[in-house]
Amino acid sequence: MTSQTTLFSGGILVDGLGSDPVRGDVLVQGDRIVRITDGTETLEADRTVAIDGLILAPGFIDMHTHSDLQVLVQPDHTSKITQGVTTEVLGQDGLSYAPIDEATLAELRAQLKGWNDDPPGFDWNWRSVADYLKRLDGNTAVNTAYLVPHGNLRMLVMGNAPRLATADELDQMKALLRVALEEGGVGLSTGLTYVPAMYSDTDELVALCEVVAEYGGFYCPHHRNYGLDALGGYRECFDIARRSGVALHLAHTHLSFECNRGKLPELLKMLDDAIADGVDLTFDSYPYLAGMTTLLSQLPSWSLAGTGEEQMARLRSPEDRAKIIEALDVTGSDGHQGLTVNWSTVHVVGTPGAPELEWVMESDLAAAAKKVGKSPAEFALDILLATERSAPCVFFIGHEEHVRALMQRDEHTVGSDGILVGDRPHPRSWGTFPRMLETYVREEKVLTLAECVRHMTSTAANRLRQPDRGRIAVGARADIVVFDHMTVKANATYEVPRQAASGIFHVMVNGELALQDGVMTGVRAGRVIRMPA
Repeated sequence: MTSQTTLFSGGILVDGLGSDPVRGDVLVQGDRIVRITDGTETLEADRTVAIDGLILAPGFIDMHTHSDLQVLVQPDHTSKITQGVTTEVLGQDGLSYAPIDEATLAELRAQLKGWNDDPPGFDWNWRSVADYLKRLDGNTAVNTAYLVPHGNLRMLVMGNAPRLATADELDQMKALLRVALEEGGVGLSTGLTYVPAMYSDTDELVALCEVVAEYGGFYCPHHRNYGLDALGGYRECFDIARRSGVALHLAHTHLSFECNRGKLPELLKMLDDAIADGVDLTFDSYPYLAGMTTLLSQLPSWSLAGTGEEQMARLRSPEDRAKIIEALDVTGSDGHQGLTVNWSTVHVVGTPGAPELEWVMESDLAAAAKKVGKSPAEFALDILLATERSAPCVFFIGHEEHVRALMQRDEHTVGSDGILVGDRPHPRSWGTFPRMLETYVREEKVLTLAECVRHMTSTAANRLRQPDRGRIAVGARADIVVFDHMTVKANATYEVPRQAASGIFHVMVNGELALQDGVMTGVRAGRVIRMPA
């Protein structure tokens, strides 16, 4: 039986490869693009979508996202489809939901609640990467690729032990990694400011990345420091890539906090030097000045060792609380990038399980603490106790000049770092890709339309070793977005983040329309993307 054909007629084609826009028609059959014409030839199709004057581009690829559970809980994935995203990369920052066993699942459900919630009644019917990917494949609105999380490997072998791995433990981690890569993982992610990965050393990471290199995957680090020693954190990433031979994709690349203002030239030189040395390098960033993570992760690492119950006990202990507060306010916390916390830059954006604290979201944490007559650090620990360690928060720490300079690099891709849960999640979860087009292409002209689309499509697809995605070409997969480049707009804000973009009209995933005339169709044609053999 012949697959259904769809004709997009009268569009302006931006091919994702950096070519100048051209007028043309695109014919899709099944999940592939089968014809591209200049619009003067009459093509027949089962369905014609007239897009006169609108941009037709490859579907956008979100290279860094935290939808690992929510993509199953809310499989229509409105937040991403309405941005034009057709593929996203899960398993980020060294922590996710596969591979797991019973003990690690219990710990990770609690630890990642601020990233993905822990919905009651959810069916946790997997333990391996293979079974997790089977659960995703064909059941989501977007394509998904999965990075094997380093933290999971460590937890399976040695729990949250605050020490280096033994030779035998490292061998066990390498064996688990091989299995996960063979089951469909596209690389390895680390979260070196999170427990338990923060307890590892460079040699451990090099050994694991040697395995990733054998399989043709890539290393995606949330590196060891984004604050006081940010350049040192990046330097370790390049060292790991040089020593192991692994392809390197730097996660949520930025140079933030006041201590790093003006240091961008040093980071750019590191990028240039690594490329000159033969490192296969890409990176992603998001077009906002605020970051988002969990409030818990800002605490000193010693306080996060062991089980969740042990962590909660430290939050209750007067002696331990005093030591934690001293690190947060006086000496610097390794969880907060080696810095003391400027509480006026911190906004709690969710209080799961503690509705009585919802009022704290109306101001920064310093102002909220003042209302209850406590120090911000002390109040932060109270919030963590009340929410069972799961409160998410947003930090306003970025530098606009750094964001603009990084996105102009050829190696740049776009990653939302989107977290979809919480009362007020970061607007990047709903607005990253339209904001790139609205602010940095149309308004500020930091990038041309063709350059921006290339960063969001083929550059990312190439990193995933998917030469038939991320481009408008005959034979390519039919992942397509149609938008008006003069009106596309990110409507998500910090105050009201769950707002769909304007100006994006059609989104096709593997030949099926997930968004048609700006309306979600409910179609779930997403497939799992694996590295080719």
